[in-house]
Amino acid sequence: MEGLLAEYTSRIQEQEREIKSLWSEIECLKNPDTHSVSSHLDDLREENAKLKYRVNILKKSLQEEKSKCGKSMININQQLQEVFGQAIQAAYPDLENPVLSVTPNQQPKFGDYQCNSAMAIAQMLKSKGQKIAPRDIAENIVRNIPVNDWIQKMEIAGPGFINVHLKREMISKNLTNLLLNGVQPPPVGPRKRVVIDFSSPNIAKEMHVGHLRSTIIGESMSRLFEFLGHGVLRLNHVGDWGTQFGMLIAHLQEKFPNYLTVSPPIGDLQAFYKESKARFDNEEEFKKRAYQCVVKLQSKEPDFIKAWNLICDVSRKEFQKVYDCLDITLIERGESFYQDMMTAVVKEFEEKGLVEVDDGRKVVFPPGCSIPLTIEKSDGGYTYDTSDLAALKQRIFDEKADIIIYVTDSGQAVHFQLVFAAAQMIGWYDPKITRVEHAGFGVVLGEDKKKFKTRSGDTVRLMDLLEEGLKRCMDKLKDKERDKVLTPEELNAAQKAVAFGCIKYADLSHNRINDYVFSFDKMLDDRGNTAAYLLYAFTRIRSIARLANIEESALRKAAENCVIVLDHEKEWKLGKCILRFPEILQKIVDDLLLHTLCDYLYELATTFTEFYDNCYCVEKDRQTGEVVKVNMWRMLLCEATASVMAKGFDILGLKPVQRM
Repeated sequence: MEGLLAEYTSRIQEQEREIKSLWSEIECLKNPDTHSVSSHLDDLREENAKLKYRVNILKKSLQEEKSKCGKSMININQQLQEVFGQAIQAAYPDLENPVLSVTPNQQPKFGDYQCNSAMAIAQMLKSKGQKIAPRDIAENIVRNIPVNDWIQKMEIAGPGFINVHLKREMISKNLTNLLLNGVQPPPVGPRKRVVIDFSSPNIAKEMHVGHLRSTIIGESMSRLFEFLGHGVLRLNHVGDWGTQFGMLIAHLQEKFPNYLTVSPPIGDLQAFYKESKARFDNEEEFKKRAYQCVVKLQSKEPDFIKAWNLICDVSRKEFQKVYDCLDITLIERGESFYQDMMTAVVKEFEEKGLVEVDDGRKVVFPPGCSIPLTIEKSDGGYTYDTSDLAALKQRIFDEKADIIIYVTDSGQAVHFQLVFAAAQMIGWYDPKITRVEHAGFGVVLGEDKKKFKTRSGDTVRLMDLLEEGLKRCMDKLKDKERDKVLTPEELNAAQKAVAFGCIKYADLSHNRINDYVFSFDKMLDDRGNTAAYLLYAFTRIRSIARLANIEESALRKAAENCVIVLDHEKEWKLGKCILRFPEILQKIVDDLLLHTLCDYLYELATTFTEFYDNCYCVEKDRQTGEVVKVNMWRMLLCEATASVMAKGFDILGLKPVQRM
C-alpha cells in the first residue's frame, strides 16, 4: 500500500510540473489559438484530480492499517529476520536467496535469539569458489546490522552462531501494548478468503470416532485463520448422495408408506441403514426397487426428493448433537450440491483433450501420476473424483478462495494429490497464487495400540464417547471433592469444560500426522501437558488478583501508568515467552500443525509457575494473612499471561471457567 501511495504521489508531482509548464506556454503564445494546449491542460487536471482522490483514499487506508498495527502484537522473530535479512544483503549483495535462520535461543545464558545463517552462507560461497570461515561471515553480518529497536547486543559463538540479546524496554513496552489493547492479531498482510473442508460424515450413518479428528482439527484451524483477520468459509462436505439412498428410500417407502404426510419415527438411523443394507444384499426384488429409486432420485422426482430430505434431516439432528457438545460451527454443503456441476467438469476435460477411455471409463492422468482419476464410469455415472473436482472448481471460481484446506485422514492423501494435480493441469489454479492443501491426520488408536473399537469390535459412536467423557470427568471432580466447594452450576460448567476440553486437547496436542492413543485416564490427568492441567493453571492465575481484592479497573489503570519491570530472570523469561505468541501462530499458518500451539501454552503455563514461585506478586502478613504489599508490575505479568492463554484456548476450542 505504501509503495502504491509513493507511486501516485510521484505521478501527481510530475503532472503538476507539467501543468505549470503548460501555463507558461499559454502565457508565452502570441497566437490566440491555444485550444490544443488548453485541452491537454484540462485532461491533465482531470487525471490529477482522480489521482489525488486515490491518494486520499490510500492515505486513509494506510492510517487505519497503521493504527491497527500499533495495537497489534508484534512478531519479534519476524522483526529480527528483517534486520538480519538487511544485514546479509548489505554484507553479501551478490548472493541470491541467502539462507535466513533466526530462532529463539534454547539456552538463555547465550541470549534470547540466535541467527544461524553464517554456516549455510559459507557453504553457498564455497560452491562459488569462495572459501570464507563461517565465523568471519558472522562478523561481517554483525558489522552490517542496521539501526533497530530490538537488539541490545550481539555475540558470536562457536563456528559462527550470532547470539542476540533483546532490549528489555522493548519487551516491557510490547507487554504494556498487549495489556492496553488486548491480544490483537499480528499484521499478516492482505485479508484472504479461506475455505476449510472438515468433519464430513455420511448421511444415514452415525458419527464415529473417525470423525473426531477432522472435526476438532478443522474447527481449530478455522478459529486461527479467523483470529488473524481472514474470511473463513467452514464447509461440511457430507456424503448425502449416491446409490445407498436408493435402498434407504425403498426401505422407507415399505416401512412407512405414509411418509409423505406423516413424518416417520426413525429413532435409530444406524439400525435403519443396517436393515435396508441386509435387504439389499439378500432380496433380489428389493435390490431392483432400490436401483429404480436411485434413478428417480437423480431425476429429482418430488416424492423421492422428499424421502431423501427426511433421511438427511434425521442425520443432521444427530450430527448437531455432537457439534453442540464440541462447539463446532459449519455450513453443510454436501456432495449433492455439486451434482449439477459435474457434467461441465467432464466436458471441460474432454474439450482440452485430457481424457482417455479405459474399458469404457473416462479417466484423466495428471502429470507425474501413474494412477488416473475416473471422472465418468462406464455406465455414465460420476464418481468421488468427479465430485471433488467439481467442488474444487466451485471453491476456486465461485468462492474466489485464496486458501483451500481439506482436513481428512491421511489415507486420502493420494486421492487429493491427484485431484490437485488435475486442477493445476487444466489451468484452474496456480499453486504460487492459490494455496490448496490436504491437512491429513493419523488414526485414533485404543490403549491396546489397535484401531479404536468397542469390545464387540464395532466402531465407537462419537456421542457415546462424549457422554463417557462427561461421566468420567464428574467422577474425577467428585474424587477431588470439588462438588463440596462449587455450586451446582459451577460444577456443571467445570464438568463440560474439562470433559470436552480434554478430548479436544488430547487430539490437538499430538502431531496430526501421527496416530494417537485415546486414553481418558491420560487426558483427564491434571499433571503434564493436558487440558485439565492448563485449565486449572489458568483458573489459578485468574484467581490471584481476585483473592488480593484487585479490581479489573485497578489493573487497567496500572497498565496505563506502571512500567513492567523485568529485572528478575524469571520475569524476563516470562515476558519473552508471552510475546512469542504471534510467531507461534505464524508457524501454524505455514505448516498447519496445531500441536505447536499446545506445546507453547504448556510452556507458558510452566514458565508462569517458575515466575510465581520465585517472584512475589502479593505479599501477605505471615500471621494474619492480610495483604501488605502488591507488586503491581508482576500482577500485570499475571494478567498478560492469562490473556494470551485465553486467546490460545479460544483458538483450540477450550472453554476456561472462573472456578474449578
